[in-house]
Amino acid sequence: MLNNSPSYFFSGILTLLISFTIHEFAHAWTATKLGDDTPGLYGRLTLNPIAHLDILGSLMLIFAGFGWAKPVPVNTRKLRAHSSSALMLVALSGPISNFLLAALAAIPLRFGWIVPTAAKVNLFPTPYQFFLYFLFTNLGLMVFNLIPLPPLDGEEILEFVLPQAWKEQWNTIKPYGPYILLGLFILGPMIGFNLVEVLISPIISKIGYLLLGGM
Repeated sequence: MLNNSPSYFFSGILTLLISFTIHEFAHAWTATKLGDDTPGLYGRLTLNPIAHLDILGSLMLIFAGFGWAKPVPVNTRKLRAHSSSALMLVALSGPISNFLLAALAAIPLRFGWIVPTAAKVNLFPTPYQFFLYFLFTNLGLMVFNLIPLPPLDGEEILEFVLPQAWKEQWNTIKPYGPYILLGLFILGPMIGFNLVEVLISPIISKIGYLLLGGM
């Protein structure tokens, strides 16, 4: 698509500024609506990217294709007092925001309002290149965050739907979640299991195909 050209980095930076900010704002906004004022107290109920971006996570998105922002602090007691599903809804709001951003980017591509053209200046992507990059990166962020391992959003979603009988076993595994996640991404390819190729990329491709109307 954009490979390692300057336009790739331009697209990456602009995408992370928008996508990470909206993702974390979605968490903060949902938590606030469900009775927790903690995100606002910590300055996270804002669309200012500086409040949300994590340096290492931002670099990972640009260079590795996946990354993270600063987690939004929430008070689980305030959330659970409002609803047993509140924490799950806060977690789910982030991936949903990425899906909506991807769907919005797909609209001008699907209906031919933006078509492939040659870049006049290599420093910047064409609108077609950027929208395509933006679409698939947001789908990648959605799928990545839905992996049911802490510290990702999928862990809270999994914990909500798990039968009560399984939760005790899950609580013994959960503290090792970040290490399992790192192992899947770093050690997995060394033993012939590439999580991105086996699971994440096929899901992204399928959803992207559907959003683009079979393009």
